Amino acid sequence: MSPNKSGATLQRRPLVKQLLENAGDDLLVIAGLGSSNWDITAAGDRPLNMPLWGSMGAPVGMGLGLAMAQPTKRVLVITGDGDMLMSLGSLATVATQMPENLAIVVLDNEKFGETGNQATHTSPRNNGPTDSGAGTDLAMIARGCGIADATTVRESGEVAELVKDVRTKKGPVFRLVKVMVEKLEFVMPPQDGAHLKDRFRQALLGHP
Repeated sequence: MSPNKSGATLQRRPLVKQLLENAGDDLLVIAGLGSSNWDITAAGDRPLNMPLWGSMGAPVGMGLGLAMAQPTKRVLVITGDGDMLMSLGSLATVATQMPENLAIVVLDNEKFGETGNQATHTSPRNNGPTDSGAGTDLAMIARGCGIADATTVRESGEVAELVKDVRTKKGPVFRLVKVMVEKLEFVMPPQDGAHLKDRFRQALLGHP
């Protein structure tokens, strides 16, 4: 384990476990490919988790559609900085629709974790803090798209408020969470996409 270039000290697995603690039938979770999949599965595989396999850039758009289709449910998207960078336009679409039941958490370790840990655009290029302008600020982009409630979480003392916000606050809520660079054990969800889709739909709607 090591801090990213911005000096992050938060660990992703314990944080995600807190985000999903006591998740009931009203919390629908979409996870981006790779590490976010392993994170939500390590916290406890459940039918109302939808881990995406090989769909880079898809989770925010999918979460938006789900939030609009299921306005009485809370929808939580958990993904990484590499995935979010691939689909920045989806934040503008979220802002045009303004779903009150959608929360987006981007776990930013400043790395493309699935292709060799190359630095992403969020990584400072001069060893200064991200908000010095040295790296792409995804929370600032979200605000620029029109998501007013978009902030960055860096410290352990902010985690309790983060959990409360993404689980209960009127959305759309966007939280960029700076996390450490870690080599973690794979905790795999089922790898059959059709099975995951059917499992999720049956748990949500009561039929295949």
